[in-house]
Amino acid sequence: MKESINFFEKVYEVAAQIPFGRVTSYGAIATYLGAARSARMVGWAMNASHNNNDIPAHRVVNRKGLLTGKHHFDGTNLMQQLLESEGVIIKENQIQNFETVFWDPSKELPIL
Repeated sequence: MKESINFFEKVYEVAAQIPFGRVTSYGAIATYLGAARSARMVGWAMNASHNNNDIPAHRVVNRKGLLTGKHHFDGTNLMQQLLESEGVIIKENQIQNFETVFWDPSKELPIL
């Protein structure tokens, strides 16, 4: 379990750097951390982060831009509302212009 806590902390360090109005995916964070097959674990980390307002979990979506984690947020549409308040356009639970707002930590952050 200690390894997963360490992994969660690394996920939070990356997620905290996602810029306002941008999104990334669970898989992009996992790949950046050298654990490409751990996208689901990144999702678990995001789910566990909801009591920490410093972690913008609403900016992490699936690889297709779908708000798959929205049911983990309080309220019916909180994840969507948070993203829309940052200028991200969402239609039917999917981010529009996903390629434009996608933030890739492997391209934006220093190599680990």
